[in-house]
Amino acid sequence: MAYVTISIGGRAYRMACDDGQEEHLAGLGEEVDARIDQLREAFGEIGDQRLGIMAAITIADELSEARRRLRAAEQEAASERAARGAAVQRLEETQTLVAGAVVSAAERLERLARGLGTSPSGGVGMG
Repeated sequence: MAYVTISIGGRAYRMACDDGQEEHLAGLGEEVDARIDQLREAFGEIGDQRLGIMAAITIADELSEARRRLRAAEQEAASERAARGAAVQRLEETQTLVAGAVVSAAERLERLARGLGTSPSGGVGMG
């Protein structure tokens, strides 16, 4: 277990974190400190507790909006995957129909050629 000391609102806090997460935790502390500084500039000295609560609520609001956007993006991606799957299925069906039409046309040409007494692969008899 690692420990990091972060400074928020001019106060130092010793925080525990998993090994290797020290920089991440320090960065998060800097973000919270900056948010509190912004709120302090906007509202003045209204108390550390109130500033902390306001910072937590604004961060929670941003997180909520990010989650909403993520859900919307996931739903859009799912719709796109479904549309792509339907398009692939239509393409496969079309390929099957075209292949069948080509085979059918070839068979008709073969029958026509036999009816005329010639073979398309052997050419017209010359001699």
